[in-house]
Amino acid sequence: MSMTQQAGPAVGTPPASGPKATDGRTAQRPLALRLLARPEVGVFLGAVAVLVFFLIAAPAVRQGSSMATVLYQSSTIGIMALPVALLMIGGEFDLSAGVAVITSALTASMLSYQLTMNVWVGVIVALIASLGVGAFNGWMVMRTGLPSFLVTLGTFLILQGVNLAVTKLITGNVATDDISNMDGFDQAKKIFASSFDIGGVEVKITVVWWLVFAALATWVLLRTKYGNWIYAVGGNKDSARAVGVPVAFTKITLFMTVGFGAWFMGMHNLFSFNTVQSGEGVGQELIYIAAAVIGGCLLTGGYGSAIGPVFGAFMFGMVNQGIVYAGWNPDWFKAFLGVMLLGAVLINLWVSRTATRR
Repeated sequence: MSMTQQAGPAVGTPPASGPKATDGRTAQRPLALRLLARPEVGVFLGAVAVLVFFLIAAPAVRQGSSMATVLYQSSTIGIMALPVALLMIGGEFDLSAGVAVITSALTASMLSYQLTMNVWVGVIVALIASLGVGAFNGWMVMRTGLPSFLVTLGTFLILQGVNLAVTKLITGNVATDDISNMDGFDQAKKIFASSFDIGGVEVKITVVWWLVFAALATWVLLRTKYGNWIYAVGGNKDSARAVGVPVAFTKITLFMTVGFGAWFMGMHNLFSFNTVQSGEGVGQELIYIAAAVIGGCLLTGGYGSAIGPVFGAFMFGMVNQGIVYAGWNPDWFKAFLGVMLLGAVLINLWVSRTATRR
């Protein structure tokens, strides 16, 4: 019998029935576990639970105007939580983010008012100053090798002191002068602090900007080379450098992104209230970091998303306003915040173990 005749029956023989053999590397985990391993799924479920809870406990939340207020409060946290989250994915922290918002607003306000310039001059100079603070933080971290916690703590103290001292020196007060009558104010207010009507409900423009920035950050993380760099330097910067990732450039620009967010929120504060209190902003940096952590960003870096902090910020806004609408003592907000943060850390720990389990 020829070799061809011997091979024929083997080809035509149907495969044996039964489950396909797999090993630990190729076995597929259940869909539920794969979904829960996504950084934004846990916080999404948490946000839904918080929303349902307050819809029941505080009927006033069901009104359109109340929900618009919740979204506004969420957006003021979420706009800053996004760049802070990107920085955390890159493996770093920025404790100066809260006071940097006030520094930006003070720079634009005092420069415009004291020199009687168009407010847009102050806005542009404030942008340059905010990016400069971020670049300084990133450069110091990369140049010295010190933990970003220590570097930005120093920047936090410097900015806090400068904000108070310079404002008192120039204005003779702890707050800046009203700039609402200056040239360019109305145009700037439309961009940073205006409102629009949807079905009789007034919605702040920051809600739109918040969602736009979230979409942009998601695209950067998932569809660009720079997004891959962020995950790489956060996971292991030495390994990332070994494969050609520009570690210093990536981390410095991430700090500058936080500076951009601080500038934007500083402009919102300035054009919303026409003046700025120089002592504000202290403690806000912890809120931004907490929103990012609740949103699924690991404290160790290299893991997270841009969508997660959106839901994390929404939970903050929902709890903050929901307690008020429910008529409870607002002091409970800190307790809710602590519970959410602790719960998020525990969930993140479980998710990280699930994601690495074979």
